[in-house]
Amino acid sequence: MITIKTPDEIQKMRQAGQLVASILGMLEKKVAPGVSTGELNARAEEDCRKHGAIPVFKNYPHPYRGRPFPGAICASVNEEVVHGIPGEKKLREGDIISIDFGVILNGYAGDSALTIAVGEADPRVLKLIKVTEESLMKGIEQAHAGKRLGAISHAIQSYAESHGYSVVRDFVGHGIGKEMHEDPPVPNYGSSNRGPVLKTGMTLAIEPMLNMGSDHIIVEADQWTVKTRDGKPSAHFEHTIVIGATGPEILTLR
Repeated sequence: MITIKTPDEIQKMRQAGQLVASILGMLEKKVAPGVSTGELNARAEEDCRKHGAIPVFKNYPHPYRGRPFPGAICASVNEEVVHGIPGEKKLREGDIISIDFGVILNGYAGDSALTIAVGEADPRVLKLIKVTEESLMKGIEQAHAGKRLGAISHAIQSYAESHGYSVVRDFVGHGIGKEMHEDPPVPNYGSSNRGPVLKTGMTLAIEPMLNMGSDHIIVEADQWTVKTRDGKPSAHFEHTIVIGATGPEILTLR
């Protein structure tokens, strides 16, 4: 069921969203050659708990009865699309890393992601990162009461494909509130006249994943890490938003 949030609930989600944004901003500054994804994970969890929040990804149940997710962040490097498990892997010059992070604070969730270049990266990969973030903003621009959810999806897909990138279809955005994942699902593709009508007070996590090559993906043996099938780079950006009376408000703005 799609829930409409009260002003008090939205304020709590602002607080959760700003904590997520603050920690992601800190991690962005820590990304450098030689830093391990496990180090980034440890710092994110430490800061999260210091503020009395729960790192919601940690021990998140596997959708098909596999092992729970072991990290506080998802750390996906290069051709890894989403759900990369943080660990001993050290970042190298020219890599890109997508960091997805979420918390529960005072009973409400915040969720956001960004992709960062490690040192000097290939200009073609930097363009992929840029267009992925821009496609997210194009989708957010459509999040107005009275429009259909598909307006968000269509804007993302149209912008991404106009730049020659494919949109991952196996994973989508979602509603968010007391739970990290609520209704409705928010695809990053589709017709603008489909889906539920957007209403003031709806809160959504919009998260396009764009690939430099094909949209086809595979899941690694660890049961979590999703990679591009053709081995080409992927980028991921996400914001939690609320649909306000005059338009969208980004709750995880860095």
